[in-house]
Amino acid sequence: MATLSTKADDIARVLEDEIVGGAIAPGTVMRQEQLSERFEVSRTPVREALRRLAALGLVTFEPNRGVRVRSISPGELREAHLVRAELEALATEVATPRMTAADLVLLDEAEQRFSELTLELRDQARRGEARDSSLFVEWMQANYAFHDVIYTAAAMPLVERLAKSARRTFIGDRVWSARAELDELYAKNDLQHRAIREAISAGSAAGARLLAREHVLSSGRLIEVVIEALGSGGSRDPGWGS
Repeated sequence: MATLSTKADDIARVLEDEIVGGAIAPGTVMRQEQLSERFEVSRTPVREALRRLAALGLVTFEPNRGVRVRSISPGELREAHLVRAELEALATEVATPRMTAADLVLLDEAEQRFSELTLELRDQARRGEARDSSLFVEWMQANYAFHDVIYTAAAMPLVERLAKSARRTFIGDRVWSARAELDELYAKNDLQHRAIREAISAGSAAGARLLAREHVLSSGRLIEVVIEALGSGGSRDPGWGS
């Protein structure tokens, strides 16, 4: 049973990253037999992995069709950024005085890796190349790794669980094709990570909190611009972008 559970965890983690990163587009129907072949396992761990993705709100089960990757509305995306901003700000404030020298080393390493991948993505965009989904997923994971160091130091499991749930939002390839706006997002995220790291290193809990909050909110505002520029379909939610 433990082996099946571990396999299901591994499959769910891979699929979650690919869905959130846009490698698997919203609306895609995922079939158990195809996933079983891909991961070289029986359908049992695949079925369990899909149930876990459904519990996270990333997919929906459709009778006689399979499992469909769901799309996220502008309103849901905005709400997720608002929730993340407050929770990550809180975690960062609490984590700052608890950071050990070893934690700061891990934070520096995570920030450096994120910066390297950010440069790769920006170079790719400037060359006019199609977005490499695997590179983007790696960049996204590096972003998570930076914040995960902070969550660990904060030692607030409920806040961490809620924040990680809120960050499981995605907008797919259609939005990630907006190169100019996303180049700004990449650059800003990199600078903001450095600022958060420096505030934490300086022991400024209040400063780190403000920077963490603005980091999430500014990403949300820029993504709003991208969605509107591309035409998201449907009307804007009241208060979106205010």
